[in-house]
Amino acid sequence: MTQGPAPRVLSDEALSGLLASQQFGTLATVKRSGHPHLTTMMYSWDPETRVVRFSTTADRVKVKQLRRDPRAALHVSGGDVWSFAVAEGEAEVSDVTTAPGDVVGRELLGMIPEAARPVGEDAETFLKGLVDERRVVIRLRVGKLYGTALDVNG
Repeated sequence: MTQGPAPRVLSDEALSGLLASQQFGTLATVKRSGHPHLTTMMYSWDPETRVVRFSTTADRVKVKQLRRDPRAALHVSGGDVWSFAVAEGEAEVSDVTTAPGDVVGRELLGMIPEAARPVGEDAETFLKGLVDERRVVIRLRVGKLYGTALDVNG
């Protein structure tokens, strides 16, 4: 192997910025065997509360796994292949949204970037669709945030 630059540890602020700059990451939950279960997920990061939110349906394997063992991690690649962030913590799964506009439905709606968020009649249709799909929110409360960047030219 060639000798190259060492990875640079990213500050908490840089890691939070990396999470905020991306939309997709790989969520790791724990199978009964102890092995990781990996799923590519769209997410919403709230740096103030240090919570990552995911929308999924109640019947997914990851929901069952998190209800049994709440430990989870989200791996997010930076803008290049040389940087990444990992958010580790305990996850909780919300109740299923059961009525258009209930608390869970509003939380799911709030996860959509404001510029893309449906309004008026479109929001009502969206909220009804969440109920039909039996959507839940996974809230990953981040206790540990880490990652590195590798400064490579060329």
